[in-house]
Amino acid sequence: MSEIGLIGKKLGMTREFYKSGQIVPVTVLKIEKARVIQVIGKEKRGYKAIQMGFGKVKNSKLNKAMKGYYSKKNTEPKRKLKEYRVKDTEIYKEGNEFGLEIFKDIKFVDTSSKTIGKGFAGAMKRHNFGGLRATHGVSISHRSHGSTGQRQDPGKVFKGKKMAGHMGDKLRTMQNIEIIKTDLDNELLYLKGSIPGPKNAEILVKKSIKNINKMTISEKITATDEAKKTLEKKKKK
Repeated sequence: MSEIGLIGKKLGMTREFYKSGQIVPVTVLKIEKARVIQVIGKEKRGYKAIQMGFGKVKNSKLNKAMKGYYSKKNTEPKRKLKEYRVKDTEIYKEGNEFGLEIFKDIKFVDTSSKTIGKGFAGAMKRHNFGGLRATHGVSISHRSHGSTGQRQDPGKVFKGKKMAGHMGDKLRTMQNIEIIKTDLDNELLYLKGSIPGPKNAEILVKKSIKNINKMTISEKITATDEAKKTLEKKKKK
């Protein structure tokens, strides 16, 4: 089940307390159940995949083509459709629903979301420039980005030059984020640290693509407690 991902809504941030006294900041995601809309075989497109639907949408919001598609599949309309390539399609059937249970034995996940849009920003805010000096001939250009290009040769501004422009509202992927806890009853997922995006932003959550060998916070606390116990036993001897 780890080949597929889920889309959640960012509710905000809070913190988790451990018995050791450690406080960990967490981001809370509301995860809705996803439904398998279509199972795609290798003979059809050359690869195995499943199409999953996320979220609810009114029937009046759909165009004629999508109304026909959902009525053909005999399922309720979904707000978003996403395709996942999988190794084995036999374990998936149309109409199956998946929720937080797919992350049951997973410790680390990757998230993809859009950052908060900041609008048009200057070079200092956008790229953390230091700005120009406030003396010796610098006239009303203290927050400008300085020289832009070259002289007559090559006579152009190179692509990627750090200048003022649109800041934020870009897709960002965060890797190896630890799952602190899951609340299956309320469909809540608690992830360690912050995740890009405003409140109510859509967050795509998938199993971590990298092989992670590091310990989780709870495992570290357990290991520390065991080490303390062994030291106390040695001292008593």
